[in-house]
Amino acid sequence: MASRLKVLRLFKTLHRTRENVFREDTRALEAAREKINEEFKKNKNETSPETINQMMKLASDVEIVLRTSVIQGVHVADNKLLLRPRRDVLQDNVPYCDHPSKSST
Repeated sequence: MASRLKVLRLFKTLHRTRENVFREDTRALEAAREKINEEFKKNKNETSPETINQMMKLASDVEIVLRTSVIQGVHVADNKLLLRPRRDVLQDNVPYCDHPSKSST
């Protein structure tokens, strides 16, 4: 029963991430919703704990990739895209240093 709750929580997390990542893109929202639902329905009768754990790990990895790697682009002209990165995708800019400090090892 505990794994069933974990699967449901992961299912909801994937849908929340989908809504955040593909905000204002109805086609991508619908495609992602269908794919998530399809994959969970396809495997809903799985009983092997090892297989369930593997699939949960895969779903968790997919959620992380969606949240941290996908950037939305919007066509604004014939050959122009407007990128809309989210905070999860942005990283701190660390300046390049020609003379790295020596480690004391």
